Amino acid sequence: MAFRVLFCSLVVLLVSLLHFATFASSTTPSMAATAEVGKAFYKEAEALLNWKASLDNQKKSLLSSWVGDRPCINWVGITCDDLELGVTRLNLSSFGLKGTLYNLNFSSFPNLLTIDLSKNSFYGTIPDSIFNLSNLTHLDLADNNLSSTITPRIGNLSKLLFLHLSRNNISGRIPPEILQITSLQIFWFSNNMLNGSIPQEIGVLKDLTQLALDVNNLRGPIPASMGNLSNLFFLQLQNNELSGSIPQEIGKLGNLNILYLLNNSFSGSIPREVGMMRSLTQLDLSSNFLIGPIPSSIGNLSKLQQLYLYSNNISGSIPEELGLLKHLWVLQLLNNSLTGPIPASVGKMVELSDLKLHRNKLSGPIPTTIGNLTKLTTLALFLNELSGSIPASFGNLAALSDLLLAENKLSGPIPTTIGNLTKLTTLALDSNELSGSIPASFGNLAALSIIVLQENKLSGSIPSTIGNLTMITTLGLGMNHLSGSVPVEMNNLTRLTSLQLSDNNFVGQLPPQICQSGTLVYFGAINNHFIGPIPKSLKNCSSLFRVRLDGNHLTGNIAEDFDIYPNLNYIDLSSNNLYGELSSKWGQCHNLTNLKISNNKISGSIPPEIGNATMLGVLDLSSNHLVGKIPKDLGRLKSLLKLLLNNNQLSGNIPSEIGMLSILDHCNLAANNLSGLIPKQLGECSRLLFLNLSRNTLDGSIPYDIGSLQSLQSLDVSKNLLVGEIPQKLGGMKQLETLNLSHNNLSGSIPSTFDDSASLTSIDISYNELEGPIPNITAFHTAPIAALQNNRGLCGNVVGLKACLKLIPNPLSKRSNQFLVIILPSLLGTLFIIFVIVGVSLLLCRRVKKIEDKPREAHNDNLFAIWSYDGKMVYENIIEATQNFNSKYCIGVGGYGSVYKAVLPTSQAVAVKKFHPLLDGEKSNQKAFTSEIHTLIEIRHRNIVRLYGFCSHPKHSLLVYEFLEGGSLVKLLKSEEGAKAFDWIKRANVIKGVANALSYMHHDCSPSIIHRDISSKNVLLDQEYEAHISDFGTARLLKPDSSNWTSLAGTFGYMAPG
Repeated sequence: MAFRVLFCSLVVLLVSLLHFATFASSTTPSMAATAEVGKAFYKEAEALLNWKASLDNQKKSLLSSWVGDRPCINWVGITCDDLELGVTRLNLSSFGLKGTLYNLNFSSFPNLLTIDLSKNSFYGTIPDSIFNLSNLTHLDLADNNLSSTITPRIGNLSKLLFLHLSRNNISGRIPPEILQITSLQIFWFSNNMLNGSIPQEIGVLKDLTQLALDVNNLRGPIPASMGNLSNLFFLQLQNNELSGSIPQEIGKLGNLNILYLLNNSFSGSIPREVGMMRSLTQLDLSSNFLIGPIPSSIGNLSKLQQLYLYSNNISGSIPEELGLLKHLWVLQLLNNSLTGPIPASVGKMVELSDLKLHRNKLSGPIPTTIGNLTKLTTLALFLNELSGSIPASFGNLAALSDLLLAENKLSGPIPTTIGNLTKLTTLALDSNELSGSIPASFGNLAALSIIVLQENKLSGSIPSTIGNLTMITTLGLGMNHLSGSVPVEMNNLTRLTSLQLSDNNFVGQLPPQICQSGTLVYFGAINNHFIGPIPKSLKNCSSLFRVRLDGNHLTGNIAEDFDIYPNLNYIDLSSNNLYGELSSKWGQCHNLTNLKISNNKISGSIPPEIGNATMLGVLDLSSNHLVGKIPKDLGRLKSLLKLLLNNNQLSGNIPSEIGMLSILDHCNLAANNLSGLIPKQLGECSRLLFLNLSRNTLDGSIPYDIGSLQSLQSLDVSKNLLVGEIPQKLGGMKQLETLNLSHNNLSGSIPSTFDDSASLTSIDISYNELEGPIPNITAFHTAPIAALQNNRGLCGNVVGLKACLKLIPNPLSKRSNQFLVIILPSLLGTLFIIFVIVGVSLLLCRRVKKIEDKPREAHNDNLFAIWSYDGKMVYENIIEATQNFNSKYCIGVGGYGSVYKAVLPTSQAVAVKKFHPLLDGEKSNQKAFTSEIHTLIEIRHRNIVRLYGFCSHPKHSLLVYEFLEGGSLVKLLKSEEGAKAFDWIKRANVIKGVANALSYMHHDCSPSIIHRDISSKNVLLDQEYEAHISDFGTARLLKPDSSNWTSLAGTFGYMAPG
C-alpha cells in the first residue's frame, strides 16, 4: 500500500515537471517579443515627448495626457493598431500648436499610416524623415506656415492616397517624382507659392479624384495628358499664371463635377469639347483672355448649376442653347464683348437666381420672358446698349433683390409693376432715356435701400410715397427734368447716407431735417432753384463727407449754418446768396480737401485758422466781398493745388509764404486791391501752371524768379503798376502759352529769348513803354494790333506797327545825289536780302503752321502731338533717351503696351507708354481722341498721375506721363522688404489718396470720369508713398472690337451719386 502511494506521488511529480518544462519552452519567445514591443513603444514615446518639449506655445497643456512610455494608452491624438504593435495614426488637427516639425523624428514610427497636423501654426521645413514612412497613406499638413520646397523624396511614399499641403508657404516646383505615387487619389496643394509648370505626365495618376493647385504661381499650359484622369471629379487651377489654350482633351473628363480655371492667362477660344463633360455642375473660366463665341455645346451640360465666363474677351451672341440648362442657378457673362440680343430662351432657366450680363455690347429689347424667372434675386444688365422699354413682366420677379439696368438706351416710362417687388433692395436705372414720372407705387418697396434714377428724362415731382422707404440709404435723382418742391415726407428717410438732387428744376426749400439722424454722408443739390436757408440739421451732421449745394439761390449766414466736420472732404456752396463771415472752424475740418464758396456775398477777412486745414487741395473764395490781408498762414497748406481768391477786395502784400506751396498749380489773385511787390518766392512754386495777378496795384518789377516756373502755361500780370524791363527768363519758359503784361509801365525792348518761345500762342503787351522789334514768332505775328498798341516804339512786320527799317534822307544837293548813287546799289542789295529773308520767313511760318495743323488733321503718315511744346522734338528726345525703346529702359509691360523710363535733355524723367502696333484699320478716330487727351491733360490732382501728352507716329504711339520713383503698389507688395516698410499708416494714406483721386474724377471733372479698373497695378507711388492712380481713358486708342480693347477704361459722361 505504501509502495502504491509512493508510486502515485512520483507520477504526479513527473507530470508536473513535464508540464513546467513545456510551459517554460512555450513562453520564452513570447516574453522576448513583448520586450521588443515595449522597446518600440518607448522609442515612439520618447520621440513624441522630445517634440512636445520643443514646441513654442503654452497650448502644450492640450498634450497633458502625454506621460509615461505607453503612447497607445490614453495619449490624446495617438492611435495604435489593434495588436498595439505601434502608433499608426497621429491626429493633432486644430490643437493650436506652434513650433517646428524638425524635432519630431518620424523614423521612430515605422507603422504610421496617417499624419494629420493641419490647422496649427507649425513653421519651418517639412523634415526629410517624413518621406521614409513607406506605409503612409494619409498626409495632411494644411493650414500652417510651413516653408521651403518639396523634396523629390516624396516619391518614396508609394502607398499615399491623400496628400493635403494647402495654405502654407511652400515654394519651388512640383517635383516630377510625385508622379511615382500612382495610388494617389486626392492631391491638394492650394494657396502656396509653387512655381514652374504642371508636370506634363500628370495623366499617369489615373486614380486621382481631386486635384487642387489653385492660388500659386504656376505657369505654362494645362498638360494634354490631364485628359487621362478619367476618375477626376474636382479640378481647381484658379489664381495662377497658367497660359495657352484650354486643351480639347479636357472633354474626356466625363466624371468631372467642378472645374475652376479662373484668374489665369488662358487664351484662345473655349473648346466645344467642354460640352462633353456631362457631369459638370460648376464651370468657372472667368478672368482670363479667352476669345471667340460661347460654344453652343455648353447647352449639353444638363447638370450644370453654375456658369462663370465673366471678364474675358468673349464675343458673338449668347447661344439660344443656354436655355436648355434647366438646373442652372448662376449665369455670369459680364465684362465681355458679347453682342446681339438677349435670347428669349433665357426665360426657360427657371431655377436661375443670379443673372449678370452687364458690361457687354448687348442690344435690342429686354426679353419679356425674363419675367418667368421667379427665383431670380439678382438681375444685372447695366452698361450695355439695350433699348426699348422695361418689361412690365418684371413685376413677377417676386424674389428679386437687385435690379440693375443702368447705362443702356432704355426709354419709356418706369413700369408701375416694379412696385410689386417687395424684396427689392437695390434699384439702379440711371443713365438711360427713361421718361414720365416716378411711379407712386415705389412707396411699396419697403425693403429698398438704394434707388438711383439719375441721368434720365424723368419729369414731374417726387411722389410723397417716397417717404415710406424708411430703409433707404441712397437716393439718386440727379440730372433729370424733375420739378416742384421736395416733399416734406422725405424727412422720414432717417437712414439716408447719400442724397443726389442735382441738375433738376426743383424749387422751394431743402428738407430741413435731412440729416436729423446724423447719417448723411453725400449731399448734392447743385443747379436747381432752391431758396431759403441751409438745412438746420446739417450744422451738427458730423457724418458729412461731401456736400455740393452750388448753383442755387440759398440764403443765410454762413457763419451760423456750419460747424466742425471731422470727416468732411469736399464742400461747394458757390453761386448762392450766402452772406456773413467765414468761420475759423473751417480750419478744424482736418480732412477737408476742397472748400469752395465762390460767387456769394461773404464779407470780412479770411481767417488765418484755415491754414490748419492742411489737407486742402482747392481753396476757392473768389467773387465775394472779402477784405483785409491774405493770411500768411495759407503757406502751411502743403497740399494746395488751387488758390482762387480773385474778385474780392483783399489788400496788402501778397505773402511770400505762398512760395512754400510746392505743388500749387493754379493761383488767381486777380481783381483785388493788392499792393507792393510780386514776391520772388512765387518762383519756387515749380508746378504752377496758371498765375493771374492782374487788376491789382502791384508795383516794382516782374521778379526774375518767375522765369523759373518751367511748367507755367499762363501768366497774367496786366493792369498793375509794374515797371522795369521784361525779364529775359520769361522767354525761356518752354511751356508758356498765354502771356498778358498789358496796362503796366514796362519799358525797354522785348528780350530776344522770346524768339525761341515755340509754345507761346497768345500775347498782350499793350499799354506799356516797350520799344524795339517784336520777336519773330507766330504768337507776335498773329496777335491783334490791340495786343501790341500803345507802346513807345514797337516795330515789326505786323499790320499796324511800323517796319524796323531806318529811313533814307531826301536828296537836297548834288552831294546828296552822289551819296544816293553810291549807296543805292548797296541799298538795293540790302533790300533784296531783306526780301529773301522775309520770303524764307513766310515759308517757315507756313511750314510751322502746317506742323501746327497736323494734330488737327491727324494724318496717319505724320507725327501729331498734344504737348505744350514741339511734339516732334519730344518724340525725337524720347527715341534718343530710350535708345529706340531698348528693353533695358522698360519698367513694365501691360496688355496693350510697354512702359519705358526716359530722361529728357532737360533732366526731366518721364514714363512713356508705347502701345503695341495696331493692325490696319484698328486706330480710333484721332480727332475725337485728341479732344479727349486735351481733357485728360487738364486734370490736376495730387493723387492722379499727370499726363503730359500723346504722340502718334507711323512707327510708335506714345503716352507720356509723370515718372514716379516708387513704382506700382503691386510691385511694392510683392517685395518682402518693401512690404515690411509699408506700415499701416502708409497703407491708410494710400487708401485715402486713391479715394481722393476717385472722388475728384467722379465729382470735380466736367464731364465726370469713371476709372472702372482700379487695381494695385495702376496705383503708383512716389518716394513719400503718396498714391497716384493711372491708366484711365487709354483704351480709346483702340477700337472697341480690337483684341486689346478694354471696355472698363475711364469714359466721360458718367455722373456718380453725390
